Amino acid sequence: MATDTDTAPAQTHAVVLDALRDRQQKVWSSGDYNKIAALTVPVAETLVTETGIRPGARVLDVATGTGHAALAASRQGARASGLDYVPALVGIARARAAAEQLDLDLTDGVAEQLPYPDGSFDVVLSAIGVMFAADHQRAAAELVRVTRPGGQIGLASWTPSGFVGGMFGIVGRHVPPPAVTQSPLRWGTTETVADLLGAGVTDVRSTVHSVTQRFTDAAAFVDLFLAYYGPTHTAAASLSPEGRATLRADLLAHAVASARPDAPRDHLVLDWEYLVVHASRRQ
Repeated sequence: MATDTDTAPAQTHAVVLDALRDRQQKVWSSGDYNKIAALTVPVAETLVTETGIRPGARVLDVATGTGHAALAASRQGARASGLDYVPALVGIARARAAAEQLDLDLTDGVAEQLPYPDGSFDVVLSAIGVMFAADHQRAAAELVRVTRPGGQIGLASWTPSGFVGGMFGIVGRHVPPPAVTQSPLRWGTTETVADLLGAGVTDVRSTVHSVTQRFTDAAAFVDLFLAYYGPTHTAAASLSPEGRATLRADLLAHAVASARPDAPRDHLVLDWEYLVVHASRRQ
């Protein structure tokens, strides 16, 4: 039988994570993510293609953002739903679905508490989304819970060793995250995702991909992300003018060092590595 002493640490931890989630929601609501989101369209489309979604399948896109994976699944004839905790992004996803005359069920909500019954979906996806959940274990458990037995889970996440992983490392050195924060890059390793999904899944497998990005030059990339991408925008805003200048210089150096060496000299070409993990919900 649990006592007050037993439950107090768990309650405290939950309060801390709720506060972290609120903070993260504000981060992703800052800047203008819609100006960045187009860069990840190929990631979502690759995830949907590799997962082999069929017409009529019930599909959920967790942390849908502006709806990339949900829209891609719907174009394949799936009965697609999407959820995100930034209402403005859900609104953009609705507008995109309306423009394409796609029937999407889009709602506001958090990955750690999905508002769906057990086993509601044939396929559960997240493209560069659930990796940013405040509570990784709860979010993973929810992915498994709402997938039907025998159904599929497909996740696409930036890798620790890739370009975006390096960018996160630079930002974290300038503005360390709260102590309770779990690195989103944990989702970019197969072993960690397998551990998070746990005994409820089987046949965990992964493939590494990259999406090619092109910018006028390194400064164009850095200034775009400092102005509009929530994590870098918020980090820069918290620094002094000198600190912002140093952060910008470090990001510039990272972009220059990571540029594809065989690219034309008139623009910057970057390859952003990500991991696609598939798992089957245990029968």
